[in-house]
Amino acid sequence: MPQPQGEELERIRAHREELRKRYLRAPADRKPTTVQGVHHLALICLDTEETIKFYQEFLGFPLVELVENRDYAGSNHFFFDIGNKNLLGFFDFPGHEHPAWMETIGGVQHLAISVSPGQFDAAKKRLDQVGVEYLGPDRGVEESMYFRDPNGVGLELYREELGIFNGTPLLD
Repeated sequence: MPQPQGEELERIRAHREELRKRYLRAPADRKPTTVQGVHHLALICLDTEETIKFYQEFLGFPLVELVENRDYAGSNHFFFDIGNKNLLGFFDFPGHEHPAWMETIGGVQHLAISVSPGQFDAAKKRLDQVGVEYLGPDRGVEESMYFRDPNGVGLELYREELGIFNGTPLLD
């Protein structure tokens, strides 16, 4: 996809700055959030066992529940612990065709997961050992590595503490 250039790029940047000035508040001026946090993200998988092997055995996210989906008989609904009482959930839908994965408006572009420097290095080593293709940390952002799970979901391992972006604390 061609990236904007010239006047179009300048217009986009000016609009972003206008939005920042209008809506971005200093920490002291922000109202407290109205939620407790993300309970879980729910994604669709092609194969339950492959997904479990990838997330639990390969990435080290413990499987904490596996039940039948209450809304669709025969479908699995399962969860992984991704730390700080956050869960990553999946559904499968046996008997349904799944279109080839593609990025689309409203779709998940990627899920960024905070990891320690040691976890980051260990994951990079595992990815190299099994031949999983990834981008980074050589693409200008040394703290990130991007790859896809067996379902096509984009994952980013982000060597940054929670609530911090590009070294800047965004949350208290």
